[in-house]
Amino acid sequence: MNKDFFEWIDAHMGDDPGSLWLKYGKTHASAITQVECRRRFGAKLSRTLADDPQFLFPNTLAGEQSTSDVLASFHSSLIAPGSRVADFTAGLGIDAMAMARHASQVTALEINPEVAQALKRNSHNLTNLDVICADCREYAEMLASEGCMFDTIFIDPARRDNCGGRTYALADCTPNIVDMLPLMRKITRRVIVKASPMLDISHTINELDNVTGVIILGTPGECKELDVVIDFGVEVAEPVISAVTLTAEGISRFDFTRSEEAATTPRYGLPKVGDFILEPYPAVMKAGAFRLLSERYGLQSISANTHLWHSEAIPEGFPGKSFLITDIQEFASKNIKRYTASHPRVSVTVRNFDMSAEALRAKLRVRDGEKRLFAIGSNEGRLLITATPC
Repeated sequence: MNKDFFEWIDAHMGDDPGSLWLKYGKTHASAITQVECRRRFGAKLSRTLADDPQFLFPNTLAGEQSTSDVLASFHSSLIAPGSRVADFTAGLGIDAMAMARHASQVTALEINPEVAQALKRNSHNLTNLDVICADCREYAEMLASEGCMFDTIFIDPARRDNCGGRTYALADCTPNIVDMLPLMRKITRRVIVKASPMLDISHTINELDNVTGVIILGTPGECKELDVVIDFGVEVAEPVISAVTLTAEGISRFDFTRSEEAATTPRYGLPKVGDFILEPYPAVMKAGAFRLLSERYGLQSISANTHLWHSEAIPEGFPGKSFLITDIQEFASKNIKRYTASHPRVSVTVRNFDMSAEALRAKLRVRDGEKRLFAIGSNEGRLLITATPC
């Protein structure tokens, strides 16, 4: 890993990794891995690679499974300044290194010796980060026997079974979080579990003990993960559910409880041309606070199953995207024939509609474009609402 090693990487960054493996695979395997990982994961780890141009990837799997810089920055914000933290499933160490910028001490556990060694090398300048190659359960048992404590344990269990297939339930991941909770209670006051966004929120809360909060974390285009916060020293009537979206402008956050949502009366109504369609971010959709969106922002929902709202003005702070309605038509034969002439290029979204987006696109003979077509089913029938992004 000398100067020549990284100069070779820089010289071949523009080359196809497949061709490099064929030509140099026997002599430059590690260097080709660096080229491949930088090309594949350079976007999500742009800050890491900018801060450390000689960052070392142990293998491509570690890069695939690593947290992005953006998500790691958010995870670190959940850590109290000056606290003692353990990352029980450190992997490439992006989360652990981000937390080390806030915590007084971070212990990063990684069971794979190759990955642990790379993390030691990549974090050598962080004097408050200790890397230990160990199984987290065995290490936790040792800590419990010695009476050692952490302020917070962060854990991101592997979502693959022994055959490489995907798993989602916490009890099926490695390590088994549900099974480990009694042990972790002995060595920490607080646990943050990073979990699959596919998990059912209510089931997850019921499966674990002392859940004080669930954070649905995402971007404007995708729901990324569930972060479950467990505090063994706090009793709450019910957890706070937070839909957090990381946008280019900052963080959008929508907090609520299930009882608040249940106690709210829904509001329905049809939009008109000149109104705005409001589409919540994916994290908000996953959270399911559909009635509260109407109440807090003064909106009407088009119908119970469309999960689209409308208003005469864009409400300040709305956690989602907005579109100005320019046209509304009934989904009828006479209108279908004329639609392409009026709107040849639209991006099709269907909600509570008895046809897929692909099938509707083919029927209308439209191509993708900047405008959005919302095909919806309501109590009054099927509508085609064309809108322009704001």
